[in-house]
Amino acid sequence: MGQPEQHAEGAGPFTTRLTWQRAEGETVVWESRLARRRGVLSVRGPGDAAGRPSTAGPRALRRLRRLNAIASGAFVTGGALFAAGAAISQFGSGDPLLSASVYFAGGLFFNTGGYVSLLQVLNAPRHAPGGGALVTAGWRWWGYEPMRLDWLSTFVLFVGTLVFGVNLLDSFLRGLSIQQVNRLVWTPDMIGCVLFLVSGHLAFAEICHRSLPCLRSRSLGWWVVAVNQLGSLLFMVSALAAFTRPSTGSLLNTGIANWGTLTGAVCFSVGGVLQLFERP
Repeated sequence: MGQPEQHAEGAGPFTTRLTWQRAEGETVVWESRLARRRGVLSVRGPGDAAGRPSTAGPRALRRLRRLNAIASGAFVTGGALFAAGAAISQFGSGDPLLSASVYFAGGLFFNTGGYVSLLQVLNAPRHAPGGGALVTAGWRWWGYEPMRLDWLSTFVLFVGTLVFGVNLLDSFLRGLSIQQVNRLVWTPDMIGCVLFLVSGHLAFAEICHRSLPCLRSRSLGWWVVAVNQLGSLLFMVSALAAFTRPSTGSLLNTGIANWGTLTGAVCFSVGGVLQLFERP
């Protein structure tokens, strides 16, 4: 008996939604984000107006809940610490060592959230093309799957958090020239912001099943991505304002740099809270 005919949707070479019919006439729909976040497929019987969820096994669902809770908590905490670091810089004593220490602690939580997001992709249940069931493989700490849009999005996010870590470590250095500050602190900050924005764009493509963003106000996953992408945009604004002028040795705009970081960090915390509810 041959494989059922499949209808694939997605962005470019990436498949984010598959639709096929079982022999008994049921229509099965697999969506990348729903399967890896909630562990469900949609199954619609002949003549049914709406599909019913078909869930993965209990072991897979426990795994998904656990990973989601860790990632969500990491982003909430990391965002809160980044907001605190920006508040210290804007309203506090102005001690650069204190704000750098708070930022660095927040960066560690962002690193954790980025890596666990990658683990969510690697260890999510996969669909079996023949019968449409969700199958859970053994645990993996790492994997290379560049033709999966969800893997690419979370991998770029994780790399972005690591680049931010370089920026945060270099911010502890003292006695740097203006050129060194812009090269060692500002440049990694800009690269990290670009990677966050790219990751968010790929996440939109996964949800929208196309290259251009869409509006899906009834989708919790869409709101998670949208709020995080807003945070990435605000981080980019902050990074641009944090460039040190070679002629004066001062930032382009200290207030915008601090407020951009603070509001962007709040967005990531809010996104983390929303993500907590995007679970099985």
